[in-house]
Amino acid sequence: MQKLKIYLVDDHKLFREGLKLLLSTQDFVHHIYEASNGREFLENLTLIDCDVVLMDIEIPEINGIDATREALKLKPDLKIIVLSMYGDEQYYYQMIDAGAKGFMLKNTGIENVITAIRKVAAGENFFSEELLFNILNTMRDTKNESEARDNELSEREMEILCHVCKGKSNQEIADELFISKRTVDKHRANLISKTGFRNTAALVMYAIKNKMIDV
Repeated sequence: MQKLKIYLVDDHKLFREGLKLLLSTQDFVHHIYEASNGREFLENLTLIDCDVVLMDIEIPEINGIDATREALKLKPDLKIIVLSMYGDEQYYYQMIDAGAKGFMLKNTGIENVITAIRKVAAGENFFSEELLFNILNTMRDTKNESEARDNELSEREMEILCHVCKGKSNQEIADELFISKRTVDKHRANLISKTGFRNTAALVMYAIKNKMIDV
């Protein structure tokens, strides 16, 4: 694994310094940058090169959701992991829709943070078990109708869904599966129709709940 440049974005200095100290002992970490608010993060992002961002949600100036969106406009290949005190379902959906590839709660251990960084840097997703437990309990109570339609997904649709969960665009999926983008568009429309979930964040949760991807 290549050495990574990591960017910590959090308004609590003690938290940043503690996490920086722990991460600096890892042999895959090349350099660690810091920002205390969303505006500082975005301004510096144009001047530095980094691979993975650990982003809080509730930060001054520009919140983590908007900062994530703007950062990915500047650097589409940037990998952003949410590290927040808030495990609310809506926060999760907004951050995943904004482009985040992982979500952890701040009460997680450093081992999980290291695992998340490694996985996300490698192009995978990572969601903390506690977060999934909370969200899936909610989904279990509200999505009975979609559960009844689980078996309607074709093998190709399930394959498309797994690629969606890896954060790939429709064109990237088409290239990898040697099919047209129009065909992928059609399969994604079918996924939305059959599952009842209308955004990428919800489709990811659907796949996790039905054990279509590993977390």
